[in-house]
Amino acid sequence: MPEIDFPTPPAPTPAPAQAPETLHVTAKAVRMIKLTREDEGLSSNHGLRVAVRGGGCSGFEYALDFETNQRETDEVFEYDGLQVYVDPISARYLKGTTIDYQLGVAGTGFKFSNPKAVGTCGCGSSFAV
Repeated sequence: MPEIDFPTPPAPTPAPAQAPETLHVTAKAVRMIKLTREDEGLSSNHGLRVAVRGGGCSGFEYALDFETNQRETDEVFEYDGLQVYVDPISARYLKGTTIDYQLGVAGTGFKFSNPKAVGTCGCGSSFAV
């Protein structure tokens, strides 16, 4: 009986590696951002700008502000209807960062967990890379 030569199926193409999301905002932080926005009399059209600026006692500091428009080069994230804007330079320093909101005896406020930070100050809003 003659041998039948079946073509070898192509190897599956590996899925492209997913880039880690620049920023994650916890549900508790989103609720507090929305409450703050409301307390300041701002509409739901205002999103949150998250930025990294030079300064603070460790070299860099986090900045949060409300804005109505994204910039052309921003990375834009949405969490439960909240738009979050990050400029490209800040995105490099924020990659993998989680923003949470904490209540406690040591202080109440937004907490940044940044895997790129090699040092932070006591206030928690300043970091070094």
